[in-house]
Amino acid sequence: MDTFNIHHAKTHLSRLVEKAAKGEAFIIAKAGKPLVKVVPLTSAAPRKATPIGFMKGRIAVPEDFDRMHEAAIGRLFAAKP
Repeated sequence: MDTFNIHHAKTHLSRLVEKAAKGEAFIIAKAGKPLVKVVPLTSAAPRKATPIGFMKGRIAVPEDFDRMHEAAIGRLFAAKP
């Protein structure tokens, strides 16, 4: 793995970034002491889009879904401390 001092890295930044993007990691040092390791970013594989309605026929929504537990919730909000 190559090591470059800070001055060289600043002067040749675009060239070094291209090198890292191609998969070649390198180290930036100050006064010969390694400071950072530059490595390429790895991108996650793109996820396959899930079509709308993929669960059709597998689940059932009750008719009273929007009113479920209406009385119990009403009591909770009506309760006074």
